[in-house]
Amino acid sequence: MFDQIKELLVEELSINEDDITLESELVNDLGINSLELADLVLQCEDKFDIEISDEMINSFVTVGDVVDALTDLVGNDR
Repeated sequence: MFDQIKELLVEELSINEDDITLESELVNDLGINSLELADLVLQCEDKFDIEISDEMINSFVTVGDVVDALTDLVGNDR
């Protein structure tokens, strides 16, 4: 899941691959703004055929938070 999220961040938001770790903070480390976060959420929803709640989005601080949440939603089989 981490690799898939990392790929989205690199391809869709042009973030340097070397800057992305599970501990990277979306805003403070990667410089993602609210519009880019919304775009990332839409990309994830489309890619994994899921719906991400506003509550879940508000809990996204690090890349690891996104990975954990999507792993819970998608399951370990993907």
